[in-house]
Amino acid sequence: MMSRAERGPVADWFRTVDPWLLGSFFALMVFGLVMALAASPAVAERLNLSTFHFVNRQAELLAPSAAVMIGVSFLTPRGVRRTALIVFAISLALVVAALMFGVEVKGSRRWIAGVQPSEFVKPAFVVLCAWAFAEGGRVGAPTLIGKLFALLLLPVTIVPLILEPDFGQTMLVSVVWAALFFMAGLHWFWVFGLGGAGVVGGFAAFKLSPHVHERVLRFLDPDSVGGVVDTFQVDTALQSILSGGWFGRGPGEGVYKRILPDAHTDFVFAVTGEEFGMIACLALIAFFCFIVVRGLWLALRNEDPFCRFAAAGLTLMFGVQSWINMAVNLRAIPAKGMTLPFISYGGSSLLALGLGMGFLIALTRKRPLAVLDAQAAAA
Repeated sequence: MMSRAERGPVADWFRTVDPWLLGSFFALMVFGLVMALAASPAVAERLNLSTFHFVNRQAELLAPSAAVMIGVSFLTPRGVRRTALIVFAISLALVVAALMFGVEVKGSRRWIAGVQPSEFVKPAFVVLCAWAFAEGGRVGAPTLIGKLFALLLLPVTIVPLILEPDFGQTMLVSVVWAALFFMAGLHWFWVFGLGGAGVVGGFAAFKLSPHVHERVLRFLDPDSVGGVVDTFQVDTALQSILSGGWFGRGPGEGVYKRILPDAHTDFVFAVTGEEFGMIACLALIAFFCFIVVRGLWLALRNEDPFCRFAAAGLTLMFGVQSWINMAVNLRAIPAKGMTLPFISYGGSSLLALGLGMGFLIALTRKRPLAVLDAQAAAA
């Protein structure tokens, strides 16, 4: 604890940061390390790596991820906007570079120099969209320019993602953008128009993209694309959860993780179900729900439109990504290749989540109205 009379960046940060959000993210990081111990050794042995290869890598990456989150949380709203603009420009350029020079993995070019830049595009995109919508709705501002910038940001972002192809990230970005557009007060005409455009876009992707076509058919009718072999991962993940029952087999006692290829990344939730049981899965879902509700509540009470939109968008991005991962594990939707935030293994994912949640913490810090007015005038 720090004295209320003490002044300084650290003391001010400590008194203004939301402890529930900060503590929740650190708790997820610790649980992610526990799940790395449970899920990754079997995968490492199949790949002829040292038993704790992925565990050690997860532990090594958690420290810089936490450091990025804490460091970014010190930023002012103006600093958040500037940082997001720089990150977006660099990350989008790297996404384009990955299309031309990146390594192809499972039919997609998402990686360059060991980094998946699309992960860093997401939080920066949300902040920039929130900035554009807030400026478009500000009294006395050129509203058309702000809204036009927000409209142009979506195709500029998703076209390179579609070309990779990465339809999971495309869907996530589009959903958050639509939510921000709705919060900005669009007319119901645009609600139905955007909904119709989304349906048309999804149908076009199903018809024109072999990748999407195969995954949707694989989900709806496995026999149409080669039988049970094509749904091996999602079927095995569901069986893994069911085999754990209510209380699980016990830590380290899971058997399906030995045959599940992505047990430490996309299907870590299934390992949680098998080893710790359905009660643990429900508790984890409730924990994610708490973070989303807390983030949205903090966004709602924020007086600054930009902070309100950005905090809500970042919270939705976190919540929708979590939902997609768990829904895939439960075979409720087709496989998307989406990680479970702070729990799945993945260097780019962890660092990008640290950046995004650092933005969220920075934007939800308590700020007196006079400070907000001064910051708005400076911007």
